[in-house]
Amino acid sequence: MNKLSVFLFVFSLLVFPARTYYNTGKIIIWKLKDTGSAGNFKAVKLGNPFVKIENGDTSLYFNGINDGLIIPVIPIEGWSKFTIEVLFKPAGEGTPAPRFIHFEDTASNRGTFELRLTRNSQWYLDVFLKNGKTNKGLTLIDSTKLHTVNKWYWAALVYDGKKMYSFINGQKELEGEIDFPAMKEGRISLGMRLNKVNWYKGQISEIRFHPVSLDAKALQHH
Repeated sequence: MNKLSVFLFVFSLLVFPARTYYNTGKIIIWKLKDTGSAGNFKAVKLGNPFVKIENGDTSLYFNGINDGLIIPVIPIEGWSKFTIEVLFKPAGEGTPAPRFIHFEDTASNRGTFELRLTRNSQWYLDVFLKNGKTNKGLTLIDSTKLHTVNKWYWAALVYDGKKMYSFINGQKELEGEIDFPAMKEGRISLGMRLNKVNWYKGQISEIRFHPVSLDAKALQHH
């Protein structure tokens, strides 16, 4: 490799760090330890989310009113199959339908991790994908699959190129077919929707992005 090639390669890493970061085809892990960044990317902070430490583990706490982060990348960009895992602890109060992860690209393809809170301190999961070109989406939600608030859980959204699956602590909850294209450049928000509504009250500790569709045995459990 000549000097010019080396210079251009290094320059591309400096100018386009996001693209070189999430198109590697490797697992990407964001451990949330400060409110100014996620996955080595600078985050736009809304409100006053703060760092919380429990039993030596770090997480970010969102107040469910006006706390959120926006990160200017989507780690699953370009992946035709993927798994997203998130370690979170929902509080019992707050809006009844909070979004704790929302990602959307320039072609209006989007996905969300959502909760539905009940009056008796329980919640059930809602995961969603939408194809921006066809304007067709799929929601995986079941109000009978209840979980207790104020506990840690691993939630997972898996897409294998044809079907989407939802999991809690490695246990499959639902599945359904959807045509979802590989995502383009975009953004991801934590603690809210990207348009700054449906605020989430609780903690988020870690997010994992895999370039493959994991089966239940390979998923994180808590």
